[in-house]
Amino acid sequence: MAYDIASVRARFPALADGYAYLDGAAGTQVPTAVIEAIADAYRGGLGNVGGAFPASARSDAIVRECRQAVADLVGGEPNGVVLGPNMTSLTYRFSSTLSKRWVTGDEIVVTRLDHDANVRPWIQAAERAGAVVRWAEVDTATGELAVDQFDDLIGERTRLVALTAASNVIGTRPDVAAITAKAHAAGAWVYVDGVHATPHGPVDVIGLGADFYATSSYKWAGPHVGTVIADPELLEMLAPDKLAPSSDEVPGRFEWGTSPFADLAGVAAAVDHLASLDPDARGSRRERVLASMSASERHEQQLFRSLLDGLSQLGDVTTYGAARNRTATAFFNVAAHEPRAVAEHLAERHVNVWNGDNYAYELTRALGISESGSAVRAGLVHYNDQSDVDRLLAGLEELST
Repeated sequence: MAYDIASVRARFPALADGYAYLDGAAGTQVPTAVIEAIADAYRGGLGNVGGAFPASARSDAIVRECRQAVADLVGGEPNGVVLGPNMTSLTYRFSSTLSKRWVTGDEIVVTRLDHDANVRPWIQAAERAGAVVRWAEVDTATGELAVDQFDDLIGERTRLVALTAASNVIGTRPDVAAITAKAHAAGAWVYVDGVHATPHGPVDVIGLGADFYATSSYKWAGPHVGTVIADPELLEMLAPDKLAPSSDEVPGRFEWGTSPFADLAGVAAAVDHLASLDPDARGSRRERVLASMSASERHEQQLFRSLLDGLSQLGDVTTYGAARNRTATAFFNVAAHEPRAVAEHLAERHVNVWNGDNYAYELTRALGISESGSAVRAGLVHYNDQSDVDRLLAGLEELST
């Protein structure tokens, strides 16, 4: 059946305020089911994990269900799901842990396509270890990250390749599987930033070849919780810094302090929400996730074509990125108007967009726009509809006339 956007939008109370939420690349709204799951967790009574009383058992169950839900979302194993406050914090945690194994002269590879959260933690760890940083460059005309360049970047001293599964500003989806294959052939591990990719289509961490796959639930209709998914056997090889009495079990040894248990209940509810976007989907939650995320991706891409067509008809709008495979994310400038002024103009018309580099620090510098405020970003997610696109284009047309 056709994607029922009206039914999907009805799940999100925030959309009733009359704004066009095209800021989803920075964080999505949450459906009622997630709000209720969090509230119900608090209503039921919670305790810290591992206790002898029912409130503690409830928290234990929430953590287990959260890990299973995230595993079902991306195709991993629940005991390989590490939970934390956000992707940035977890990536710093893993960069500190992995770099313990590096010595002077070892090498890492990072890319100019990535969000800085998958660049700076690795550069800083490399500096401490005496490792060499090598850069994969972006074709600024197309937004593509060429696979062939990794033949010259990866060698016998390469210890880690860090790359994104999708650019958070221009949407480019690199050929992650081809790049991970090259890294693995050289004996290197790969850390994949899946924060922007996960909301926009089916994810298979095994198919991607990611040794570590990071994502954040607030980008896919959940609360502010980050997670890194890895093979449990790989996690067993690593020794992160931790408190002496804290668990040495995997994945708990990577989780610092007490978890936000009610929010973890919201994460599981968000995965269930995503799994229900295709009402005809059947089978396990993993199977329903794959079907539903495929359906939502088709919906987003249809809207994206409409958005790109509309932008192309505005003669003084410059768009960035033209990769063959990309998420429904537009990054653009309007001649004679600073990006912030464009965002403010649209906000007055109840259209939410972001302006600036959006932490794509290296990419906006490569594009030559960082000194002028970078650009405007409009991101489509599964609850956006044609009226959101039309309102954005109408607001931009006012600036271009």
